[in-house]
Formats: sequence, structure tokens, C-alpha cells
Amino acid sequence: MNNVWIALALTTFAGMATGIGSAIAFFAKRTNYRFLSVATGFSAGVMLYVSFVEIFVKGADALTEEYGDVSGYAVNTLAFFGGMALIFLIDNLIPAGENPHETHAEAETAPLHDPAAPLPVGSLLPDHAGAGPGMHDHTADHHKLMRMGLFTALAIGIHNFPEGLATFLAALQDPGLGLAIAIAIALHNIPEGISVSVPIFYATGNRKRAFIYSLLSGLSEPVGAMIAYIVLIALLGGSAADVPRSLMGVLFAGVAGIMVYISLDELLPTSRAYGKGHDSLFGLVGGMLVMAISLVLMK
Repeated sequence: MNNVWIALALTTFAGMATGIGSAIAFFAKRTNYRFLSVATGFSAGVMLYVSFVEIFVKGADALTEEYGDVSGYAVNTLAFFGGMALIFLIDNLIPAGENPHETHAEAETAPLHDPAAPLPVGSLLPDHAGAGPGMHDHTADHHKLMRMGLFTALAIGIHNFPEGLATFLAALQDPGLGLAIAIAIALHNIPEGISVSVPIFYATGNRKRAFIYSLLSGLSEPVGAMIAYIVLIALLGGSAADVPRSLMGVLFAGVAGIMVYISLDELLPTSRAYGKGHDSLFGLVGGMLVMAISLVLMK
């Protein structure tokens, strides 16, 4: 039962990091995009390393033990790509115009923490002739901006649901591994919080409301964890303490696939967009190195 509470706490911590991003947007005198680049790259490095070196291997060990070398590895591989397919389908439910990982120009975030800063002018529409790179029309219809912010929050919520599942399942079996995953996911949730806050602030002029919506968008991670726990309870007849090895193997392989997809499709492109030079690569290698050292110390 202790592991269950630890898993829920780690998942909640990871989800609430969207609020950290929102707070940075509102209270920092200047958004440090190079820091966001390194942090997002670091998150990708942690996710990729732990997925291939630890989670995928754990799944393979459990499944080969149950089904033999050939069949077990085949099931593990199918589950891995099944996880990638799941997050791909989720991605396709989200309208492209409300991509939660889109970079906002510095001029767009300036009025959030400095009331004297001029409002930027660009376009909500990507093909608008007067749009500058990375700019949106924040003087446009407030209803459109509010809709954009709410759709962004919804998109992040949909993305965060399987991330919450991943953190919970990992922490349930290995709290140390769950902590590493929670930190990686929390880091990548920070720029998502900014993406929710920007349009909602321009639509309402209310910093508090924008912050609350940003915070709520991360709640789907603990919700995903709780649903995972309820499903495990239902499947196991009242106890999630002893998850069958075969089920845990499939879940681990699926989680590895989800995390690899998120890293390659979302984190690395976002890191490249925010950074300069080799910021993204430094973050990526740093994340892998920290994760490698952590795994050695946990042995």
C-alpha cells in the first residue's frame, strides 16, 4: 500500500508541473528559453535512456520468464510498438492548431509579467501574411483566444493521461524508477504550462484564471494513475500489490513505447525550437548521464 501512495504522489507532482510553467510565465522577469531548451532536452534524455535501458528490459525479462525467449520477446516488442501506436492515436485526436508544444515568442510572454509591455501583433492563423515567426494575434477576438487556450489545456490533458499511467506503473513496481520518470515528465510539463497560460491570459486579462487553467491541465496525470489503480484492483480481485509478471511485462513495454514516442515527437523538437546551438544536445546527453548514474546507484 505504501508504494501505491508513493506512486500517486509522484504522478501528482509530475502533473502539477504545468503550474510551474505558468508561474514562470507570470513571475519571471524574463522567460529563459535556453533553460527551457536544456530542461526539455534533459527530459527527453532521461525518458529515452530509461525506456531502452531499464523499462523495455524489465518488460522483456518478465515476458521471457513467462513465455520463453522467442515468444516473450515477440510479445514485448508488440507491446512496445502498441504503446507507440496508442500515443499516436491520441496525438491525432488533437487539432493541429492547438498543439500544446508550440513555442511562443518572447514578445508574447512579456505582457504576462510586465503590464507595461506592448501587446504583440501577429496572427492566429499560420498562413496570415503579416504574421511574424512564432507570433499570434493577441489583439484578436477574445472568444477565439479563450477557445485556443481551452483546447490547448484539453490537448495537454489528453497527452498527460498516458504519462500519468506510465509514472504510476513504474513507481508501483520500483519507486526509484518512478521518481526518475516523474522528474522527466515534470520537466517537460513546464513549457506546456506556458502554452496554456498565454492565450487564456490574453483572452481574459486575468492572471489567476490563466494560472488555474494551466494547473488543472496537469490533473489528468493523477487521474490516469487513479484509473490505472482501479483497473488493477478490478483485475486482481482487490489487491494491486502482486501484479502478474506477464501483465506487468506488457505494461512496461507499452510504457516504454509511449515515452520514446513522446521524446522523439514532442520533447526533442520543442527543445530545438527553444534553444540555440547545441543546447538541445547538451540537455539530452545530460539527462542520459544523470539517469545512467542514478540507475547504477540504485543497483
